[in-house]
Amino acid sequence: MMIVLTGARIFDGERFLDDRAVVVEGARIAAIVPHSERPDGAVRDLGGGLLAPGYVDVQVNGGGGVLFNQDPTPEGIARIAAAHRKHGTIGLLPTLVTDAPQVMAAAIAATGEARRLTPAALGIHLEGPFLDPRRKGAHELSYIRDLGRDDIATIAKADCGAVMLTLAPNRVGTESIAELARHGVLVSLGHSDASYEEGRRAVEAGARAFTHLFNAMSAPTGREPGMVGAALDLDEAFVGLIADGHHVHEANLRIALAAKRRDRFMLITDAMPPAAGGPDHFDLQGRRVTCVDGCLRLDDGTLAGSVLTMDEAVRYAVNVVRLPLADALAMASRVPATFLRRDTELGRIAPGHLASLVHLDDELRVLETWIEGCPSIPD
Repeated sequence: MMIVLTGARIFDGERFLDDRAVVVEGARIAAIVPHSERPDGAVRDLGGGLLAPGYVDVQVNGGGGVLFNQDPTPEGIARIAAAHRKHGTIGLLPTLVTDAPQVMAAAIAATGEARRLTPAALGIHLEGPFLDPRRKGAHELSYIRDLGRDDIATIAKADCGAVMLTLAPNRVGTESIAELARHGVLVSLGHSDASYEEGRRAVEAGARAFTHLFNAMSAPTGREPGMVGAALDLDEAFVGLIADGHHVHEANLRIALAAKRRDRFMLITDAMPPAAGGPDHFDLQGRRVTCVDGCLRLDDGTLAGSVLTMDEAVRYAVNVVRLPLADALAMASRVPATFLRRDTELGRIAPGHLASLVHLDDELRVLETWIEGCPSIPD
């Protein structure tokens, strides 16, 4: 079935296009044509606004009242994806924070099944358990452990799309990082007090990214750049940013964005169950997490994820950080798609790409989404 989307300005992933129409055939984009040359058929006039590549979020612990750690099932993933779709997310990695081995196994199996049922499930993000206890954040200390041979085998053979693994480079050797990378695992560095050199060696061994820049990682000093310095200095490494006004000061975001090429920054949410319409508190492995003034904390004051959604992150990047709109949209779509090695299908409005799109109003609020050509209008 063919549908022609017209009447909105288009951001194709790199530039803005006016007076164009997007021709969708089935799950994919067939063409972008001048409005005057649009083909006959099912024409959908969007009535203004902006049509952009749908958002891709590589760090989603939960949403809509669901926590992946508590509900590591295909149904749980589907509910998380549905909640975040209302906010423009057309693809995500359900994210498992540090937990017991059997929970990890269940999460991997569930993600493999969800891939066949929920097109928005692009893979899994295992955030731990191979972390540095000194930078554990809200991760449960009793579950943090060293990476073993069985762990490498389990993660390497995971058949569930993209597999992202956050680990501490001062706790996991470069040989293990290289082996994981050879198997296609997207190794990301985080929750670590590592030095700059340890971070650099991990990237040289095959690590591809840094998890939530500035949070739970060693900060720069005059003589030691730390993990933050490594993330900003190593040109090819991708970097996740939580742009919510709570995790990172807006000035630090501007400093980071001035220090490194823009096409390596990814907007992420680190969302927990209260995000995307969930209740204002939840249980995390027997510990209460409460939302106060838009910020999630454990009872001891530790930050514990966020209530952020991707549309809010884009608006914050534009309105507070003062990023150009094109950069903010790319950081929410094309850059994470590139990180996931899915940039031939996601992150652009171009012939042959999946018709996974978001329609925004003039204030960057979500009006409608499409995932592989299937539309859904937010409540």
